Amino acid sequence: MFVVDKLYEDYLPRPAPLFRPSRIILAKGSNRTEARRQLAEKICAAYPETEVIEAFGVSHNRVDLGETDPLRLHERGKQTLVLAEHNSAVRFSSEEGNSCPNYWHFSTYGFCPYSCHYCYLAGTPGVWFSPTVKIFLNLEEILAQVDRTASQLSRATAFYLGKLQDGLALEPLSGYSRKMIPFFAQHPYSHMVVLTKSVNVENLLDLDHSRRTILTWTVNAPEVSDTYEANTPNVADRIDAMQKCTKAGYPVRAVIMPIIPVANWQEIYSRFILTLLKSVPLSRITLGSICSYPQAQRLMELKLEKNNVISSLLNYAPSKSNDGRLRFNRSIREEVYRCLIECIRRERPDLEIGLCLEDEGMFASLDLQKSIGRCNCVL
Repeated sequence: MFVVDKLYEDYLPRPAPLFRPSRIILAKGSNRTEARRQLAEKICAAYPETEVIEAFGVSHNRVDLGETDPLRLHERGKQTLVLAEHNSAVRFSSEEGNSCPNYWHFSTYGFCPYSCHYCYLAGTPGVWFSPTVKIFLNLEEILAQVDRTASQLSRATAFYLGKLQDGLALEPLSGYSRKMIPFFAQHPYSHMVVLTKSVNVENLLDLDHSRRTILTWTVNAPEVSDTYEANTPNVADRIDAMQKCTKAGYPVRAVIMPIIPVANWQEIYSRFILTLLKSVPLSRITLGSICSYPQAQRLMELKLEKNNVISSLLNYAPSKSNDGRLRFNRSIREEVYRCLIECIRRERPDLEIGLCLEDEGMFASLDLQKSIGRCNCVL
């Protein structure tokens, strides 16, 4: 259906920044075809001193790390790379209890090597019990699933890479963008939306993307990122990566999330937003607060202790939730959103603003009713 980029076929994996696995596990499906075996060998060769364990009978989400303590299990998982297959990688998100428009997403990776203390994904069942970093080697089959789904829908549809992983953190290892971006560029219906904190954009800059890949960076005020986003690229470097991709013609968006009202937050976030908007010609910006799960908060408190700012705000008059997520009090969220929206509109009155995982009442209180269903995950 599409021409594979020659540089993907010849791609030589290199270590991913901020990721030094202590073990690589060859799990179920990693040896199913010669192409998968060759890719697995190349990825392993990028870490020549790392232990490689063959576990061909074990599914990617059933890897036993030999730990029962949640924090040690999480830390060990972040040091473990699993190479496997994923046979149900294309799915439809069906959130209930909030205004999320729901969307198609797909997984070429699982979880990520970064260590954000607030990570909601770490508290989901699929990660809590097996928190390893994953690369799924059956990329051809995954793109075939995208093709079938998009062709059945027969309309312009976004496929989101970022719900269950960071979309670019492992790009130096896999080189997958060399194949995925040409695929979406040539497909009659499907578009790709990538969410990342990564700065690994070198593989993307020379590709013909036809503006059918939208790149989104999760960013935060540097003071907040420095405190709560361990082992992640710094915010200035993310903005630099955004600028490079803008110059390469990609539509670029930003998600400011989770907004955390730390001391002096009004000045901190106002200054950051001004810097961001002057640096990058964003096509959309989405704002979001903490929207986590109890297990994720438990893990965060093992890292930061229970008296951290996030937990203090979650435990003080918490907002009632219809979707099982933990949030700050509604009045706090509304105050923060209102301040940031005013900052955005002063600098970019034309910029489309969305909210992530909020209810319709919040949109109405901020006069954003027209933005319902116009968040980052969709076209």
